[in-house]
Amino acid sequence: MRIVLVGPPGAGKGTQAAYLAKNLAIPHISTGDLFRANISQGTPLGVEAKSYMDAGNLVPDSVTIGMAEDRMEQADAVEGFLLDGFPRNLGQAEALDAFLQTKGLKLDAVLDLEVPEDEVVKRIAGRRICRKDSSHVFHVEYNKPQTEGVCDACGGELYQREDDREDTVRKRLEVYHSETEPIIDYYKAQDLVVTIPALGKVAEVTQRAMNALERGE
Repeated sequence: MRIVLVGPPGAGKGTQAAYLAKNLAIPHISTGDLFRANISQGTPLGVEAKSYMDAGNLVPDSVTIGMAEDRMEQADAVEGFLLDGFPRNLGQAEALDAFLQTKGLKLDAVLDLEVPEDEVVKRIAGRRICRKDSSHVFHVEYNKPQTEGVCDACGGELYQREDDREDTVRKRLEVYHSETEPIIDYYKAQDLVVTIPALGKVAEVTQRAMNALERGE
């Protein structure tokens, strides 16, 4: 299967992508991983992306599209893939369609993780990260540490990242609404969108998505 996963920041795309890709036995292709891999390996696209990033500029769509196309052509993606974070705008969506068309392929579904905006803000703004080990993540409501402000695992100080502050989260949502949300209508016109309510336990959301894919909704 060839699937695109979309949804606002805080919808749990990364978590769901990992579970769905495992259940479907297809690679999880995330934009973040693509950038890290290309930059660390010093590929031409990675070098180009880094030059923009070092200068504080946005990486052009052409670079992101090139990385995604290279990844989709790798052997493990021949039978399918799950795209997470790509396409991010209409231009990228059109480029993806054009790329697949040259291969005689098409998308099977676009999974839209639906989360109320207030819940998104609560999820992200409530996160607290350990300064000693950023893999230790807590939440002021959903995953409280035993001692406020202290990491249960290593005793490090817990803090709120700048990106997680409420005003920043709301700005990220504005960008999502203006740039990424239009691709949902684009794919609805192709009858590809499956809306998945993303509230509840991780396993429950995964099962909803799997059930929808099996029914071919």
